[in-house]
Amino acid sequence: MKTKDLIKLLEQNGWKFKRRGGNHDIYVKGKERESIVRHKETDEMLAQAIIRRRG
Repeated sequence: MKTKDLIKLLEQNGWKFKRRGGNHDIYVKGKERESIVRHKETDEMLAQAIIRRRG
């Protein structure tokens, strides 16, 4: 899955970009936090796990 598509899904569900980490971007929603790798492609299984975990 393309990382920008995963980010679009998160942002449509209310997640906001907070900051850049070493190799990740940090997104927050309330007190929850999710790290997204900064690559063109995100591993399909990782993307599905994030989608399941964060809706």
